Amino acid sequence: MAMGDIAFNLLIFFVILARAQDDSHLEWNPATAANIESTRPATVSVLVDTKNKLYLNGQQIGVASLKDAIQNQLGDRPAGQRIVLLKVHRETLAQRFEPIIEAIGEAGGDLVHVVEEQRP
Repeated sequence: MAMGDIAFNLLIFFVILARAQDDSHLEWNPATAANIESTRPATVSVLVDTKNKLYLNGQQIGVASLKDAIQNQLGDRPAGQRIVLLKVHRETLAQRFEPIIEAIGEAGGDLVHVVEEQRP
């Protein structure tokens, strides 16, 4: 009986880890801003790296499929729980990230731009 409990706990452990989306291997330098605030945890993360590549939850994606992919990730979550973290490399041009912001808005996501606190 104890072996079954251990196997069940390990199964749950690996399912939780498999669902976690990790974009820590991607390189980007955030923009800086003063008076930043913390936000609640998010299930969706959109990142533009130093090579101008677009990622959704650590997986490379194109702008054309971003809206539908975000809608699938958010599902039917209520307002206030539809947070989408946007991480954009500081040297990215507006023509690159504006369509991304538009796709997040059309998908119904609550955009939170991730920046670094400005140091004096």
